[in-house]
Amino acid sequence: MLHLTLRQLKVFESVAKHRSFSRAAEALYLSQPAVSMQVKQLEEGVGLPLFEQMGKKIFLTEAGQEMFHYSRVIAGQLEEMEAVLSRMKGLDQGQLKITVVSTANYFALQLLASFCQRHTGVTVSLDVTNREVLLQQLANNETDMAIMGQPPEGQDLSAESFMENPLVVIAAPDHPLVGIRQIELQQLGAETFLVRESGSGTRSAMERIFQEYGIAINAGMVMSTNEAIKQAVQARMGLGIVSLHTVALELETGRLVILDVESFPIRRHWFVVHRQNKRLSPVAAGFKAFLLEEATALMAKSQASPLSSMPSS
Repeated sequence: MLHLTLRQLKVFESVAKHRSFSRAAEALYLSQPAVSMQVKQLEEGVGLPLFEQMGKKIFLTEAGQEMFHYSRVIAGQLEEMEAVLSRMKGLDQGQLKITVVSTANYFALQLLASFCQRHTGVTVSLDVTNREVLLQQLANNETDMAIMGQPPEGQDLSAESFMENPLVVIAAPDHPLVGIRQIELQQLGAETFLVRESGSGTRSAMERIFQEYGIAINAGMVMSTNEAIKQAVQARMGLGIVSLHTVALELETGRLVILDVESFPIRRHWFVVHRQNKRLSPVAAGFKAFLLEEATALMAKSQASPLSSMPSS
């Protein structure tokens, strides 16, 4: 019979996930010696080495890979048990684990704050990351649900749109195109654009519409965050295409301007996404219903100024 504890499994899973004892220690708020001791005790209980070190990197052994698989299954069963017990307590208690793409963080915090004000006993764990990591978390069942742009097809996901996500062209206030009505898209072919990394939803939508018009994008710089794009546009390094929800403050203070370009704004949507057969806890189901029923009205109220000034397509 194996002699192991849930604590040992939790520590092992963190080390296996991060491929680092030090990063696992940081994630678990433990000292590195404490993490090493837990893993050592687990290996002694199993009777096999779970990690092997090559240079400065650590790798899972064959036994470690099996242990990682089963530790995740056990963790999933425990979360399901917690969800069932939370359902017995009702909506005002429990934990919500949610992951959002970095672009959605600009409004997700407002929506979460509004939800938590109504349900003060709810504890929220929020992870802000890129699209690739978010999809991996959904695939591994590491989050209750996610907020993202258009989700991929064929990945066993349930996705429902809850709010518009207009993409707009932004410029510095003194850019030559500011003030011109119905700028033809072809005119932008001569402009330099600050763009997101390949694979991002914004980048894909941008490339799609430019390809439809046969226009080559002059990408001056690739940036991994919308904040970097906004700063670069303000510094007059080029134009940017971003979600309207990311520039409310800059529009209000006059640091950025939306250009009136034909075919813009690109009308996309935000989606709430979870695994197809995932049994949502009362808190997760309640937050999903909240998004579907109230998100649009709440955000329209909080961003009335930039929404009313946005050019119509």
